[in-house]
Amino acid sequence: MRTVIAAALLTAASAALAQTWPNQPIKFIVSQSAGGSIDIAARLIGQRLSTALGQQVVVDNRAGANGMIAGEAAARANADGYTFLMTSPSALTINQHVYKKVPYDALRDFTPVTQTTSIVFALVVNAASPHRSVADLVAAARAKPEAVRYASAGIGNQSHLAGEVFAAAAGVQLLHVAYKGEAPAITDLLGGQVDMIFGTAPALLPHVRSGKLRALAVGQLRRSNAAPDVPAIAEAGYPSVAVTGWTGIVAPAGTPPAIVRRLHEEVVKVLAIGEVREALAKAGAEPVGSTPEQFAEFIRSETQKWGAAVKRAGIVPE
Repeated sequence: MRTVIAAALLTAASAALAQTWPNQPIKFIVSQSAGGSIDIAARLIGQRLSTALGQQVVVDNRAGANGMIAGEAAARANADGYTFLMTSPSALTINQHVYKKVPYDALRDFTPVTQTTSIVFALVVNAASPHRSVADLVAAARAKPEAVRYASAGIGNQSHLAGEVFAAAAGVQLLHVAYKGEAPAITDLLGGQVDMIFGTAPALLPHVRSGKLRALAVGQLRRSNAAPDVPAIAEAGYPSVAVTGWTGIVAPAGTPPAIVRRLHEEVVKVLAIGEVREALAKAGAEPVGSTPEQFAEFIRSETQKWGAAVKRAGIVPE
C-alpha cells in the first residue's frame, strides 16, 4: 500500500512540476557547429518553442568528437528539465561501434523525447568539379585510387559511413578527410580542398541552389521532393547506398516524465505549423514527432543497423 501511495504522490508531483515548467530558459545542447543540419532544425524548432513556452530556448553548439562532446555534456547535466540534447544518429547509435571509449551510455544515460526530423542525404561535389554524374566520380576513383578526397563530419559519423558504403559498393578507394562537424567540411568543399561529401540536404542544398555546389545524387531509392531534378543514388546503380539521416531530442536520464511528455507535445505542435513544415521540406527534411516510446525503439533499431554497417565497412574501433 505504501508503495502505491508513494508512486501516486510521485506522479502527482511530476504532473504539478510540468504545470509550472518552464520558469527559466531552456538549453538545447546541439552536437554540431552552426550551419549544420542539426543546428538548422534546433534553431527552427527552438524559436517557435520559445514563443509557445514563454521562455527562451538557447542553442548551445558543442561540436566535435562525433557528437560525444555534446553527448557527455548533456549526460552530466542536471535532470531538471532545463537541458536537452538535440543530435543525430552518430551520438546515439553509431559511436559505440566505432570508438572504444564513449563517455556516456546512449541507452542508459538519456531519456528519449522525440525524433524531430528525417533527413535526406546527398552526394555533392564543387560546382567547378569535372564530375557531372556519379559515373564520372566512380570512373575517376577507379582510374586513380584515393585521388578522390571525400569529406565527412567526423570519423564514424553517418557521412563517413555513407562514404565508405558507397566506396565499397562502387569498388573504389576514396581518400577520407574527417572534420569536426558538417559545416567545416562543407566550407572546405566550397573552397576546393576536398572533392565530394555525402552529407545532409539541409546543410548542402542552399549551396546547390546558389550554384556553388553540384548535387550528383540524393541518397535514396527515389528522388526527393526537395530536389526533384537530382537523381536518386539507386538510379546510378547503387541502391545499397541509400541512407537517411535524422535529428532527435533526448533528455538526461531522470528528467521528470511529465516534463518529457510536455516537451514532446510542444515539439509536435511546432512541427505541425505550416511554415515550419515548408521550411523543413525546402531544406530536405521531413517532420516526425514520434512519441518517447517510439523514439526509444527507433534508437535501439538504429543502433543495431549501424553496428552492422560498421562491420561491413571494416571500421575498427579506435
